[in-house]
Amino acid sequence: MVIDYRAYTFVPGTVPDFLEMFEKEGMAVQQRILGNFIGMYRTEIGNTNEVIHMWGYEDAAERQRLRAILAKDPDFDAYVKKARKLITNQDVRLLIPAPFNPK
Repeated sequence: MVIDYRAYTFVPGTVPDFLEMFEKEGMAVQQRILGNFIGMYRTEIGNTNEVIHMWGYEDAAERQRLRAILAKDPDFDAYVKKARKLITNQDVRLLIPAPFNPK
């Protein structure tokens, strides 16, 4: 499994707004299409305007295929248009496991 690590920095004070928006509008459509939602985390120490969420995929090809489907979904598009207004920076990484990681 590979991990799609997505860290977003938000306009100061808007993390609670984003978390509510994700829960009400963004999570269901992404869960339906992407499937393996590992979790969402907010930063407590450090950049407190940051949220990290992670999704698991079999491999990079599956990630690419599913994210292409997601990008065409009208519910996701509506959610992204709202969320984008709160985001000041994003850092997206594809994490590949070390051979000795637990399964």
